[in-house]
Formats: sequence, structure tokens, C-alpha cells
Amino acid sequence: MSDHDFLPKPLCHLDELPLRGSKGVLYQGQSLFLVRQGEHVYLYENRCPHRGISLEWVPDQFLDSSGRLIQCATHGALFLPENGECVAGPCAGQSLRQLRCHVSNGHVWLDDEQPS
Repeated sequence: MSDHDFLPKPLCHLDELPLRGSKGVLYQGQSLFLVRQGEHVYLYENRCPHRGISLEWVPDQFLDSSGRLIQCATHGALFLPENGECVAGPCAGQSLRQLRCHVSNGHVWLDDEQPS
């Protein structure tokens, strides 16, 4: 392997995320998803705290019809995009696992914390 193989890679280009949208990504074998709410971008592990399953049925569709809440497609639980807290559904009071990310040079990057 060369040094180039160890350089960090962006999760996605910011333009791939609508202003109120979401996108699934794979990073080092982990299923993650990004949520954009205007200028803010949030990153979560793609795992419902209630059932331990992926949240979406359709690729890149993690938000409810309003585009303002994260929704589990299996049982309809609703989560706040800014902190992953479940506000409605069978896992109320639990939270999605949030990872830190940032936007730089038009790309979204995972911060130093790595998914485990």
C-alpha cells in the first residue's frame, strides 16, 4: 500500500445532499447516513436503537415527509436531526449514535472519531 491509501477520503460532496435531505454512505465497512438541514450537516450510524436495523427502505431516504425529522422506515420512530434523540415511537428517549463531521472544500468529512 502507498501513503495515498491512508489519506482520508470525504464521505460525500456537499452538493449530493439537498438543503433538507439525507444520504447513506459506507465508511470502512460501516453503514452511516448524513442529514442536511440548511447549512448544518449531521452524521449518524445507520442503526435504529429499537431494533438494531437500518433505518431506510429506499436508498438515501432517512427523513419523514416534512424533511425535518429522521424516520425509521420499519416502525415510524422519529428522531431529531441535530442530536438523534427519538421523540416519537417505541424507542422514545433513546438516541441514534451520532458521529462528528465537518464540511471543508465542498466535501463532508468524518472527524477524527472513527466508527467502531
